[in-house]
Amino acid sequence: MSKRVKRAFLDTEDGQILYRIAGEGQALVLLHMNPRSSDEFRELIPIFAQNYRVIAMDLMGFGDSDKPPRIYSIADYAKTIIALLDELGIEKANILGNHTGAYIAAEVAAEYPQRVEKIILSNIDKFSEQQMEAYLNKNLGTYQIKSDNSQLIERLSSRSIYTDSAELNFRCFLEELKCYGYPPYGSLAVKEYCSIIQERLSLINCPTLILSGTENIKALVKIGLSQPENRTSITKIISQAKFVEIEGGTFLMMNQKVEEISNLVIKFIDIIDN
Repeated sequence: MSKRVKRAFLDTEDGQILYRIAGEGQALVLLHMNPRSSDEFRELIPIFAQNYRVIAMDLMGFGDSDKPPRIYSIADYAKTIIALLDELGIEKANILGNHTGAYIAAEVAAEYPQRVEKIILSNIDKFSEQQMEAYLNKNLGTYQIKSDNSQLIERLSSRSIYTDSAELNFRCFLEELKCYGYPPYGSLAVKEYCSIIQERLSLINCPTLILSGTENIKALVKIGLSQPENRTSITKIISQAKFVEIEGGTFLMMNQKVEEISNLVIKFIDIIDN
């Protein structure tokens, strides 16, 4: 497999899943946040591909993957990861997930431990069902199509507090546009997972690296969705977990903290004794 990033599709009973693949060696699966796509890892893929066989998916309902015929659960998304590993003949993989992708990575490790080497959970939280319910009620109309398109300018500028890069902001906006007119698949999946997350995390027995962006958690605290201790407490649930803060890391830190994140992930995967 060359270091050049190629695109391909996985056929499933619920539609096609786009994935990007590059490099050789150990498998490293990258799972994006909601409402982004595998483009979230555009800067990281070429770096990881120097060391690993990198696979980055557009989760069902996002990017250039098909919209699923029903609301997917975190368990449903985890099954698609296994289906792709099977398709590619990969027996075991390392998995990095950010936000929604982190819950999916955790579920793969909990449900299919024999398929996982190590996992990196970035910006994962222990939300309560009440917090997620309130968040969804407040933001349920985010992806509704309005006849006057009045929401587009607002949404285009909504990430400007996290980045001064117009190019990155616009990339995120284009990904978000592909979610308009459809349910908030990722948020609904995480909401359902809230009731069982502690139980599922306790089943993880592989080496786990937890990354937390300092600006990311501040933003969640501001909207009443999480607290810093929600993240650090996860290290007490997962038996082999290590917690690292990414200073200045925002919701867009996979694009903004490329060198720091890639160094941490490569060191974590390559060290035999964690």
